[in-house]
Amino acid sequence: MIPTAAEVRSALEDKLQECLLAGTPIDSITFSGDGEPTLNPEFPRIIRDTIMLRDAFYPSAKVSILTNATRIGQPEVFEALRLVDNPILKLDAPTAELAARINRPTGKYDVEEIVSGMEKFNGDFVMQTMFLRSSDFDSSSPEVLMPWMDIVRKVHPREIMVYTIDRPTPATGMQKFTEAEMRELVRPLIEEGYVIQIKG
Repeated sequence: MIPTAAEVRSALEDKLQECLLAGTPIDSITFSGDGEPTLNPEFPRIIRDTIMLRDAFYPSAKVSILTNATRIGQPEVFEALRLVDNPILKLDAPTAELAARINRPTGKYDVEEIVSGMEKFNGDFVMQTMFLRSSDFDSSSPEVLMPWMDIVRKVHPREIMVYTIDRPTPATGMQKFTEAEMRELVRPLIEEGYVIQIKG
């Protein structure tokens, strides 16, 4: 069941008040987890409420959103994401055909539309990409890696988060990369000055 904006606001206010009274520091309020945050029909209001509560209780905390970026073409979603400190936009593959292999989307998934939306952030966002190998997808292959790096250069995120599998996956036969392997794969971008956080 999707929570309403009022329910999110009430729960967040209670938690922030509890943490403040307990002297618990908070450096980030992050929306992520099981499901896509921007699918909530009241997402823009939730973001505005969150920022208001953050300013009231923990003004130095950052507000972060992890999103699959499929709805950044919606003006109200885009504007809400522009309000947060860290819009973290996921893109695992450089084409729709390759994305279908790794992400298995059930609805519309238009990589070109996502990239176009990313460009509108003017570099003020974080790109998140998972590197993995499977029977029909390999993040290190030239058909994946080279056009992905071209997209990075096109949208120029202020930071890139590169990571790999860290828990069991629904599909079998998937393999993770080591941190050293991923660092070598993205070395050209590092040498070009991109800030890249790598987690193996």
